[in-house]
Amino acid sequence: MTATRVLVLNSGSSSVKYQLLDMSDRSRLAVGLVERIGEETSRLRHTPLTGGDERERTGPIADHEAALKAVAEELAADGLGLDSPDLAAIGHRVVHGGKHFTAPTVVDDAVLAEIERLIPVAPLHNPANLTGIRTAQALRPDLPQVAVFDTAFHTTMPESAARYAIDVETADRHRVRRYGFHGTSHAYVSRATAELLGKAPEEVNVIVLHLGNGASASAVRGGKCVDTSMGLTPLEGLVMGTRSGDLDPAVIFHLARVGGLSVDEIDDLLNKKSGLVGLCGDNDMREIRRRIDEGDEQARLAFDIYIHRLKKYIGAYYAVLGRVDAVAFTAGVGENAAPVREAAVAGLEELGLAVDGDLNAVRGDEPRLISPEYARVKVAVVPTDEELEIATQTYALAGKNN
Repeated sequence: MTATRVLVLNSGSSSVKYQLLDMSDRSRLAVGLVERIGEETSRLRHTPLTGGDERERTGPIADHEAALKAVAEELAADGLGLDSPDLAAIGHRVVHGGKHFTAPTVVDDAVLAEIERLIPVAPLHNPANLTGIRTAQALRPDLPQVAVFDTAFHTTMPESAARYAIDVETADRHRVRRYGFHGTSHAYVSRATAELLGKAPEEVNVIVLHLGNGASASAVRGGKCVDTSMGLTPLEGLVMGTRSGDLDPAVIFHLARVGGLSVDEIDDLLNKKSGLVGLCGDNDMREIRRRIDEGDEQARLAFDIYIHRLKKYIGAYYAVLGRVDAVAFTAGVGENAAPVREAAVAGLEELGLAVDGDLNAVRGDEPRLISPEYARVKVAVVPTDEELEIATQTYALAGKNN
């Protein structure tokens, strides 16, 4: 009997998100989250999807090893334990794969060493991803562990899009280039958009707008990324919940020389205290829209700056692609904030873009078009599914060989 289950792990610095899927029918068997790892107030929420109610346990969970052991216990309680012969592989989200990893990869010592070497360009994410992989290896050393990289989808960018205009030797020595992130989401959504249009991915040019607390755009030509908004790190590009996105690099020199801020203070400012929260004190788009409705001008300005940047990227990627078949909104804000979608497209009618107000107001969990029938470029809302994408790539690589 062929094993068909894949456990997907997304290990953060103090959390582990997980899903167990059966790839025979792409169904979810269980989902859960362990948060505040290393604290007295740790919490595990586990939801079996084969029957039974959500369960929660609270109390200290010392580290990722303890977290994954707790996850294994919860799965075992539902008859879905990690020792099951039905488990084909474990897929891990890894944020940064550099230039080297262009596809999902079965983990070995050399892969682990390379992920570790990339820590300087992903200091918040790669260490946690490594911890998750090593812990899973210890629990099931006989099982394929597959790393699926956020950056892999963007490795098809041409050098003209991936390189910064700085000294080549310096850039190569320190691995300075544009890598892009949210790649599993952009890959999934671009394919799902093509399917929504009734076409093969190779036939479709799509601008994907992944708008959550972190936000990124991509230009996808025929199923391959040719440009994306995030760069060496996830800081570049769109205005985000707490990240500034694009800014003049000299701002950093100015803050250091004139403001007296240290490199760490500037890093903290641009990554955690900027974006929407820096502009108006809120990074929740629902709260920002509520404040706008009450006449809050600071919230209105933050929203306008957010939309201005978004619209610039739509126009830029339209120029990069030459022909655009669809613009797809995804992730928390993209899927749920109708005013963002409407404002981002407003005024772009000459480019063939328009939003139907009634269709845009409808909420749903399925991919859908929100543009009027006459629109030359389709506008879509496509719920992302990064866990399914990771499971699909993991199973395609390792699962079918078991």
